[in-house]
Amino acid sequence: MELALDSMRLPRRSEPATIPAVAANDLSDGELISRTADGDRGAFDVLYRRYSRPVFGLALRRLGDRGRAEDAVQETFASIWRAARSYRPERGPGAPWLYAVARNAITDRGRARSEPPAEVPDTPSTDAGPAERAESGWTAWRVHRALEELSTNERSVIELAYWSGLSQSEIAEFLNIPLGTVKTRTRAALARLSVLLEEELG
Repeated sequence: MELALDSMRLPRRSEPATIPAVAANDLSDGELISRTADGDRGAFDVLYRRYSRPVFGLALRRLGDRGRAEDAVQETFASIWRAARSYRPERGPGAPWLYAVARNAITDRGRARSEPPAEVPDTPSTDAGPAERAESGWTAWRVHRALEELSTNERSVIELAYWSGLSQSEIAEFLNIPLGTVKTRTRAALARLSVLLEEELG
């Protein structure tokens, strides 16, 4: 798959000194996003080459339509260009931030397709009641609190797997790390989470 990067309509910014492609390839995702925030088109191009295929694969799997998946990729990278200034390196590496942007674009593209039902069916509500919502909220709070105790690398693989539904192979491709590393980090993170949650409950 080859998407037309040149066809993307990106807002013009003042032209900073653009880093050579070879040098940009050696930068981390976070550094590339930060440079993109400064209007560096070369850094943005490297991000696009690095992540357009995994984002497309994820969008295709979620949306089930090649054309809509390509639209989601274009929306993802247009959003990255516009929102790069919101990235905060101290909050974690660039890939999870980039994936969150992609997930929002894919969700928006899926929502655009769905239409509201013509008539509301006359069936009992399956929504959780106040007690169930309170318990669910308390559980979610405990899990999020425990996640904050993990290392950035461990937290990234857990968030991508459980909140975003990626397989370990997809996480490896998305984070550009070996599959074995993903498995090791996942095992360590789940073991640590188990201990932390037991402490919370205890």
